[in-house]
Amino acid sequence: MGINKGKVDSVFWKDKKVFLTGHTGFKGSWMSLWLHSMGAIVKGYSLEPNTTPNLFTEARVDENIESEFGDIRDLKQISKSMFDFNPNILIHMAAQPLVRLSYQEPIDTYTTNVIGTVNVLEAARKCENLKAIVSVTTDKCYENREWHWGYRESEPMGGHDPYSSSKGCAELVTSAYRRSFFSARDSASLASARAGNVIGGGDWSNDRLMPDILRAFEKSEPVVIRNPLSTRPWQHVLEPISGYLVLAENLYNHGEEFAEGWNFGPRDAGCKSVDWILDEMVTQWGEGARWELDKNNNPYEAGYLKLDCSKAAERLKWQPKWDLKESLKIIVDWHQVYIDGGDLKKQCLKEIDNYSK
Repeated sequence: MGINKGKVDSVFWKDKKVFLTGHTGFKGSWMSLWLHSMGAIVKGYSLEPNTTPNLFTEARVDENIESEFGDIRDLKQISKSMFDFNPNILIHMAAQPLVRLSYQEPIDTYTTNVIGTVNVLEAARKCENLKAIVSVTTDKCYENREWHWGYRESEPMGGHDPYSSSKGCAELVTSAYRRSFFSARDSASLASARAGNVIGGGDWSNDRLMPDILRAFEKSEPVVIRNPLSTRPWQHVLEPISGYLVLAENLYNHGEEFAEGWNFGPRDAGCKSVDWILDEMVTQWGEGARWELDKNNNPYEAGYLKLDCSKAAERLKWQPKWDLKESLKIIVDWHQVYIDGGDLKKQCLKEIDNYSK
């Protein structure tokens, strides 16, 4: 088989058995919908959704996939769940994903993101038909030196806060498992994927910029912002998910050639400061939208962070598709469908279809 040319191959996914951790989360719900739309047979394993509302419920994700509620820190349960399903592909997305929460709950953050990853990979070792594993971490896994150029996959892992540090640890776990248990010719091929700040319709998490903006705009209240000059690689949720899928296809078809770490971020133009995002969202939303500065002391968050995605462009032929202004308009349109009581599953599938063209 030839190497995939950067676009998700819907034919590849038909009838593939995919075990997905974190399927009830924001990114996991989008991933579940996309996989099912291509004919994949999906089993999700995750904690129950932790916000009301949430995309998993609002888009009726569980209508079309097998769903099991469980904790990745429970080795016995996840091992049985994965072994019984007998997947071809494993996509590990379950995590404690919030920087500020990691200051409040550091132990839960480390046990979920580090020991949870160990458990997922340990369970995967027992699955005979498994050929490809994508372990999803974050751009914050890198030791952030506030550089004004992008981090490459070879940069050292690190992290100032418990969340970022735990994700650096998860990358080290993934690397050790790859070398120790997933390097034989007949074993599954294991890669990690690192993405930037993901935005999109259906994210109701606390302490994330886009949900905070939309919640305030809905109530005609000002958005209160902690760090307006922080710069991040913003990208629509479908961008990194497409990267994970392309990576999984290449792992499945070509094995160890692609079994390493990969960055999936926006083009340089997608790296914008928080105040740029706010001003653009105020324009997109219109009447009643505004923001102001939070005058309270807040925990440390990195000021500047950017990914170098040239490896994915060169070897996977993967490129981001939607620019940031377009992505923000798509998010406002999605949220308007939600406010109007529209069919959110239909809206998600429409966006997936538009992205896939």
